[in-house]
Amino acid sequence: MSKPERWNALLELLASTGRLEVEEAATTLDVSPATIRRDLDELAEQRLLVRTRGGAVAQGVSYELPLRYKSSRHASEKQRIAAAAADLVREGEVVGLNGGTTTTEVARAFALRFAGGRPPAPGTAPAPALTVVTNALNIAGELAVRPQIKIVVSGGVARPQTYELVGPLAAGVLNEVVLDVVVLGVDGIDAELGIMAHHEDEAGISRLLAERASRVIVVADSSKLGRRAFARICGLDRVDVLVTDAALPAEAVRQLTDAGVKVTTV
Repeated sequence: MSKPERWNALLELLASTGRLEVEEAATTLDVSPATIRRDLDELAEQRLLVRTRGGAVAQGVSYELPLRYKSSRHASEKQRIAAAAADLVREGEVVGLNGGTTTTEVARAFALRFAGGRPPAPGTAPAPALTVVTNALNIAGELAVRPQIKIVVSGGVARPQTYELVGPLAAGVLNEVVLDVVVLGVDGIDAELGIMAHHEDEAGISRLLAERASRVIVVADSSKLGRRAFARICGLDRVDVLVTDAALPAEAVRQLTDAGVKVTTV
C-alpha cells in the first residue's frame, strides 16, 4: 500500500470513528506500527488530525475530510453518475455547479461531452457550448482551459476542505445571474428534510444556486440517501432529478418518486 493510499485509509477510519490507535490501525492496514506513527505525525503537521499518546483524534469538533482525500470514495459510481448528469444538460445552457467530488466529475464530463463546441454563425465569434457558474475553485481551474466552456466564478472566502467560495461576496454574484439548470452535490438526502450539507455557509450558496435555476439536478451516490447533515439546502419539492447509483433501495426510490423527484440510477 502506497503512502497516499495509507493516508486516505487512515483519514477514512478517523472520519468514521473520531479516534485512531496506532496498533489497531497497523493491524487494519497490515503495516508496521512505526509506519503508522510516521504517517500520523505527517498528517498532524498538515493539521488533518491531532496526535495523541498512542494514536490520533479528529481535528476539530466537526470532522470533514478535505476534498483531495474524499475523491477515491465511490469513485466509479461518481463517474457514472457524472456522465448521466451531463447527458441531462443541453448545449448552450447556463449551468450552476457547487463544489464536491461528484460535481467535480460532472465538470469533467462536461469537458468531454462539449469538447467540439458550437460552430459560429458566419461573421460572428464562436458562442460557448456551455456556460458554467460555480463557486468551486478546483472546478473553475479545470474548466478554464476549455475554450468551448465559459466560466463564471463567484467571489467569496475559500473553504480549504472543499475549495468552495462562500459568504456575502459569493451570494452577491449569484444573485445577479439566471441559470437554466443547477447540478448540486450534497452530503445528505432525507425524505422529510430534503437535501443537506455539513456546513451552513455551503448550504446557503447551494440553496441560492437552486433558487436561481429552472431545473435542479442532485448528484449523489446511494450512501447519501437516508443520511442527515447539519444544514438544510432545500426540500425535495425543489429537486427535479436525482442521479444516483443502482444500489439505491427500492423503498428509497418509492419515497423520492412520491415526493415528485425523478430518480435516475446508473
